[in-house]
Amino acid sequence: MSTLEEFRKETRDWLEENCPQSMRTPMGDNEEPWGGKNASWPNPDSKVWLDNMASRGWTAPTWPKAYGGGGLGKDEAKILAQELRAIKARPALLSFGIWMLGPALLEFASEEQKLKYLPQIVRGEIRWCQGYSEPGAGSDLAGLQTSADDKGDHYLVNGQKIWTSYADYADWIFCLVRTDKTVKHAGISFLLIDMETKGVETRPIKLISGSSPFCETFLTDVTVPKENLVGELNKGWTIAKRLLQHEREMISGMGIGGASSGSGGRPEGLAKTYSGEKDGKVADAALRDTITRHKMDGHGFLLTLQRSAAETKAGQNTGAASSMFKYYGTELNKRRFEIMLEAMGTDGLGWEGDQFSPSELGTTRSWLRSKGNSIEGGTTEVQLNIIAKRVLGLPD
Repeated sequence: MSTLEEFRKETRDWLEENCPQSMRTPMGDNEEPWGGKNASWPNPDSKVWLDNMASRGWTAPTWPKAYGGGGLGKDEAKILAQELRAIKARPALLSFGIWMLGPALLEFASEEQKLKYLPQIVRGEIRWCQGYSEPGAGSDLAGLQTSADDKGDHYLVNGQKIWTSYADYADWIFCLVRTDKTVKHAGISFLLIDMETKGVETRPIKLISGSSPFCETFLTDVTVPKENLVGELNKGWTIAKRLLQHEREMISGMGIGGASSGSGGRPEGLAKTYSGEKDGKVADAALRDTITRHKMDGHGFLLTLQRSAAETKAGQNTGAASSMFKYYGTELNKRRFEIMLEAMGTDGLGWEGDQFSPSELGTTRSWLRSKGNSIEGGTTEVQLNIIAKRVLGLPD
């Protein structure tokens, strides 16, 4: 038996023993395992599953073991992902720390910072939010004005961030600040700020969907120790660009979504429920064709993402790939919700009332929420500009 075959068997046996049965079912509403100091666990098995996976470092399977990760190679990580899919396991942890901040820390942070923050991220002990956009600096992010003034042994931060996802639940924020006001890109630094620090205030922003995943975050005379500076002073724009690549890749993954999760669900399942089923297939031929084409596009997109990931690990420069993936993935995800509403017919038009089920109301609100995909992580217009310049070589 080869080493990889042994690893697969060991992984399969471990998952069978350590993944609770309820963690092999679709995730219920409000059961997302975000972790953090103030995490709540409506399903106690979610915490058990997180702790079990974190004990192996498998919430971040390819991170080095020295920082709490699993230390797995590419082939081993692929096997782990396959075995998790085979038992329909839920994610053990949802985390901006894993998707965005962690990779940036691995590349730019000091050894002390890696040893301090990365293991806590792996274990789900810190919930992070992102402090990038400002009321006057969205698409032109480098125009940010939140300042961090040098006060000797600390920085004094003042300013406002906006669209900070889940800031009202977060423990810490990774934040872009201006440390030199005489230049634009070269005057930005990258700070880590404890959300419990005096002077930090968050206010939720209600969206058209009725939910409030985003916040305004105000920083008023916030004291931040200098040890919380990541990378070099005034070199934060380099970190910001790399982190945005990770964010866009994370958002692009929405395009290959569709696994039943809360009010999301699969278009095919909804179509069978609302338009009928014949011989195990969606009864409506036109709707079946639409769903099949979408599934084909999603599978092709998944294969492209996997190829790009392999190229990146092989040291090949993928350039503006993250912008292409972000654009296509979010458009694919928006189309998924459009198909779901089409499948539901008039049952997808509800906003409130007993004549609609909670699932129907949730799907309608999720459809509205999906419209924001083309804004977050860099607007569609920004991504198309990047593609035009860096891929097609078009003039400014």
